[in-house]
Amino acid sequence: MKKLIVTAFAAALVAGLTACGGDAGETTLRVGTLSDSRPNAYQENGEFTGFDNALLKDIAAKEGLKLEFVATDFSALLGSVANGRFDIGSSAIAQTDERKKTVAFSDPYNYQSLGIEAKASAGITDENSLAGKRIGVVQGTVSDTWLAANAPKAQAVRFPNDAAALSALNSAAVDGAVFDQVSAEDYAKKNPQLKVTKAITTSIPHGYAVRKGNNELLTKLNDGIKKAVADGTWAKVHQQFEPSIPVPADFKTK
Repeated sequence: MKKLIVTAFAAALVAGLTACGGDAGETTLRVGTLSDSRPNAYQENGEFTGFDNALLKDIAAKEGLKLEFVATDFSALLGSVANGRFDIGSSAIAQTDERKKTVAFSDPYNYQSLGIEAKASAGITDENSLAGKRIGVVQGTVSDTWLAANAPKAQAVRFPNDAAALSALNSAAVDGAVFDQVSAEDYAKKNPQLKVTKAITTSIPHGYAVRKGNNELLTKLNDGIKKAVADGTWAKVHQQFEPSIPVPADFKTK
């Protein structure tokens, strides 16, 4: 009898671990995302949406995946994917060599662009005008590494999320900030005192992050991305959330 109880407990434990492990199929996959980074990943009326999340929902529908979205700070996102807390990371994640040491990435579904944002009175026009100024960035993002590489004499002020950086910019706790371009443009529309003083286009692709070794899930994501581009869904989602950003040639419907 004891052996039967132990065997049943072990089977239940294995089943529980499998349910949290992120294998593709009927298991509900936990998606780590942001709640405040418009238009890429944000929460509205209790629903997670934005370009990245809307596209991921379409991919999930195409591939028969069930998703549960969970808000987190960007600085904790990749580590939480790597340790299995999240099955997928969805938040305009630029695929850098450093990040590839921690997680695996899907095929590209967009490309990284940045925007320098400031008040008109700050005297900030481009990266050459950032020296000696306090510039807000979200810790661990491409904005953070870009600032260090291109304006090393600027004083980087790191925040856990966009909302904190934007609040500091509005209160003049920082002189300027660097966000994703589409986010920066959205913030400027809602805060007339701010403007995007320079847009910076990069060739760094965005990808969904998954735990290394989870090849089944990675295959499904890649297949779904291809289908979304081919049937025009990618273009529709892009038009909905990023209408002012040109469509990269990779994602134009052939």
